[in-house]
Amino acid sequence: MITGAIKNKVDKIWTDIWAGGITNPLTVIEQLTYLMFIRSLDEKELESEEFENMTGEKMNKIFPQSPAGQSMRWSKFKNSDPRDIYDIIAQRVFPAIKNMKHGCLPDFTQQGEIADATEGAGGDEKSDTAFARYMSDAMFLIPTPQVLQKIITGLDDLYEHDIADLDMQGDLYEYMLGKLATAGQNGQFRTPKHIREMMVELLRPAPEDSICDPACGTAGFLVSASEYIRRNFEDTMSSEQWEHFAGGAFTGFDTDRTMLRISAMNLMLHSISHPEIDYRDSVSKQNQISDRFTICLANPPFKGTVDAESIHDNLKAVTNTKKTELLFLVLFLRMLKKGGQCACIVPDGVLFGSSKAHKAIRQELVENHQLRAVISMPSGVFKPYAGVSTAVLVFTKTGAGGTDNVWFYDMKADGFSLDDKRSEITDNDIPDIISRFHNLEQEAGRQRTDQSFFVPKQEIADNDYDLSINKYKKVEYKPVEYPSTAEIMADLHELELEIEKGLAELEEML
Repeated sequence: MITGAIKNKVDKIWTDIWAGGITNPLTVIEQLTYLMFIRSLDEKELESEEFENMTGEKMNKIFPQSPAGQSMRWSKFKNSDPRDIYDIIAQRVFPAIKNMKHGCLPDFTQQGEIADATEGAGGDEKSDTAFARYMSDAMFLIPTPQVLQKIITGLDDLYEHDIADLDMQGDLYEYMLGKLATAGQNGQFRTPKHIREMMVELLRPAPEDSICDPACGTAGFLVSASEYIRRNFEDTMSSEQWEHFAGGAFTGFDTDRTMLRISAMNLMLHSISHPEIDYRDSVSKQNQISDRFTICLANPPFKGTVDAESIHDNLKAVTNTKKTELLFLVLFLRMLKKGGQCACIVPDGVLFGSSKAHKAIRQELVENHQLRAVISMPSGVFKPYAGVSTAVLVFTKTGAGGTDNVWFYDMKADGFSLDDKRSEITDNDIPDIISRFHNLEQEAGRQRTDQSFFVPKQEIADNDYDLSINKYKKVEYKPVEYPSTAEIMADLHELELEIEKGLAELEEML
């Protein structure tokens, strides 16, 4: 749990970076990510050394054993002169990480040039973390030794006194990611944690599942899924399931290498060191994956620009469009195994859009697969990014229909105010949504005036497969009785007499 004191320390580090001239939140997080990774390498090396001393068993080393190699360790340089720290990180550590192979850092000659100590070493690229794979085009942008020293001191204080375990590291990173208050150029938002967790709870992933987010951003959905699995299965998982959990269980794609670095670090801080995090345009011909995953969780971009020529033909065969929000729905169906589940966020336009492409994908979900739920969310859920109205679609890939009734839920509150401040409030429909979704047999008697209800498949088909809740919800109008004009006038006269009496008393006091 991140306390107010920890938040204050993070905010202080953030302020120091801003004061140094780095004002883009994404750049701030990226630079902090590099430093957290550098520290994590030294932590891992210290654990290996401790194990080696206890057992006598020789362990592979991350840092070269030369003086130059050992000087790159966080524990060795953190108390040095600020200028020395800056030179070590900028000229040694950072270039070494960018050339990291097989989990080992390359050594340096006395002239400061990299001497690749790993050339010819055994192993394969899978021994590298996903984060290390995307460091080749990273840039070290901390402007001065003084700013760098403040960041290192602040991070070290957090790790030494406040961060007790991996869960805390993950929560800390999540808090940092919460400062990303702008949407990316392709319309991607960081999905609020409580919305992600709701969607994960709806699907209830298990240790044997293969989970994918083909528009992963900061890997929030994958992290939330991993937390759910650990929370519910940690004590019963086999060694094979843990091995699957550390890598193969989680796949994410994005077209922004900065996001890939951040998502890989986010997963690493949640014990997932070797996920399949790849640079890939998911809806293009570059992505050939089909029938592979058991779960898809995503908030795909709503206004992404896609080159029509690059769109995969089998996506266009279902819905011939350039709209990313429609293409991703077809993509989920293609990438899921038969019986696989998906929970994804879509803009309201997907639910009622009248174009052929909109109707085609809705018909595909309803007629050829099992559309299970449409959860309409209030428009403030994504503030301060945007005020767009959205919904969560939950469906299962069957390839043979299965939709009898679709469950609709009209979410009015998510536990936070729906303005730009998004302050915590008591009203929250999310627990009710999760409870009702997993007990749908009890929903049969609900009326169209209720917050949730079933709509038969045939009625949806008769309405051009319209999935907007307002098409089916009935509003109950209750007549309001107002006082008569004579009563209102009498009340006004009474108020007027009170005002005159008050003015008279005030004049007597003067």
